[in-house]
Amino acid sequence: MHVELLVPDRELWSGEAGLVIAKTLDGDIGVLTDHAPVFGILAEGSLVRIRDVPGQEGPADAVRAAVSGGFLSVSDNRVSILAARAQLGSEIDAGAVRSDLDAAVAEAGSQAAAEESPEARYARAQLRAAGEQT
Repeated sequence: MHVELLVPDRELWSGEAGLVIAKTLDGDIGVLTDHAPVFGILAEGSLVRIRDVPGQEGPADAVRAAVSGGFLSVSDNRVSILAARAQLGSEIDAGAVRSDLDAAVAEAGSQAAAEESPEARYARAQLRAAGEQT
C-alpha cells in the first residue's frame, strides 16, 4: 500500500509499506493492505511506525516518526498521515530534544499531578522515534 506522511509545508515521507501503526484518540490502529476505509484523529505526541513490505530486505520499521496531532486517513490501499508537526526518527537530535523535554517538565513545576503538556508529550514521542527510552 502507498503511505504518505505530510506536514503543512511539505511531504515528510512517501513510499510503499506493509503495515502502518499509529495511535489515535480511539486507541492504537494497525493498517495492512486492503484495510477498510477509516479516518482517525492522531493522539497528541505519539509515534507512527511504518513497516516494510513483508519479504523485503531492511529493518522491520522502515520509518519511525514523532507526530504532534493530526489525522490518519485510509482508503483504497492509501494511507495519508496529516500531522500538525512531525519529525522522522532519523532526523532527531536526541540531546537537543532531551533539553527541550527537561525545560517543558521544569516549566510544569508544581503541576506534576496535572496532565503533561503537549510540548513534553511531543518531545517524548521524538525520543521514542529516535530509539531512545523516555
